[in-house]
Amino acid sequence: MAAFRPVASGAVTARLADIAAQAGVSEATVSRVLNGKPGVSAATRESVLAALDLLGYERPVRLRQRSAGLVGLITPELGNPIFPAMAQVIGQALTRQGYTPVLATQTPGGSTEDELVEMLVERGVAGIIFASGLHADSTADTGRYARLQGQGVPFVLINGYSDKIDAPSVSVDDRAAVRLAVTHLAALGHRGIGLAVGQRRFVPVQRKIEGFVAAMGDVLGLPADDAEALVQHSLYTLEGGQAAAGALIAAGCTAIVCASDMMALGAIRAARQLGRTVPGDVSVVGFDDSPLIAFTDPPLTTIRQPVPAMCQAAVNALLEEIGDTPPPHSEFTFMPELVVRGSTAAGPADRGAPPRPATGQDTTRGMSGSTDMRPV
Repeated sequence: MAAFRPVASGAVTARLADIAAQAGVSEATVSRVLNGKPGVSAATRESVLAALDLLGYERPVRLRQRSAGLVGLITPELGNPIFPAMAQVIGQALTRQGYTPVLATQTPGGSTEDELVEMLVERGVAGIIFASGLHADSTADTGRYARLQGQGVPFVLINGYSDKIDAPSVSVDDRAAVRLAVTHLAALGHRGIGLAVGQRRFVPVQRKIEGFVAAMGDVLGLPADDAEALVQHSLYTLEGGQAAAGALIAAGCTAIVCASDMMALGAIRAARQLGRTVPGDVSVVGFDDSPLIAFTDPPLTTIRQPVPAMCQAAVNALLEEIGDTPPPHSEFTFMPELVVRGSTAAGPADRGAPPRPATGQDTTRGMSGSTDMRPV
């Protein structure tokens, strides 16, 4: 049997028994597949190759699928766990279709989205997937996407629909997401509920605010202006969540809905630094259901983005564009899911005073650390 290598782990010889067990076939069948011998059905051959992939081994050269081309994935960062999660799903989906994914990430003071696009186009990519890019910024010039289309490069957008861009778009329902969180917290007895989000110019932020204001009105009877006053704008970082939560807690909020899991961890830190317990005094809800977030202290209640379904839809739409059978150039919206864990609990006893309006001050100003302000 030919030797092959596990990904990034050096050369080793795979054990036939491991592959056979994974594929549910005999060792002799595995040997025939790996050595290119006849007498194996196409379905069995695919099962063996899939087992090889699942065990993390590279296929022998003669069995590798010829690349159908490069596909770029542009993300604003990798510090937020949601973007590596998206990259993994998209990369796997593209690889299964014979494409080679190329991850291009913006960095503070480094390459811009436009520069990354230029680099990918120069390398002849078959298409590009944008995750939470400039398309989500309602103040950005959308002409860059028209120019890309004029170059004949298919592309798909994730999270940040714009009717000015003629391309398929995949989004989570941000309004429904925040409504789920508000309804959950209200059912626990909370009345002072705040929202910590990014900058208002981003489409996902605007939609989260719309969902928050509507839900606070429908569920708690709070006037729109009063609900708007309980929105704090900050960074999508732990520090940003801490700053926003500090202002909301000072305003009398006993529950905080955050626009990312990293912000939610910052909110928990803020509560503890103010001598409050989570969830005893302050309940916190995150957004994304990032990997490992279930193992924080306390485990985080969060809104789960259906990342596998969304990313697979983005890949499918792009491949249809590449194949000249384009799907509708409209928005494909996916429903989120509330995942209840240990960071939310019944509201504290009546403190005798309603929550005061938060300052409304943008807590991104004057903060050190990361300057990332991309929507998720």
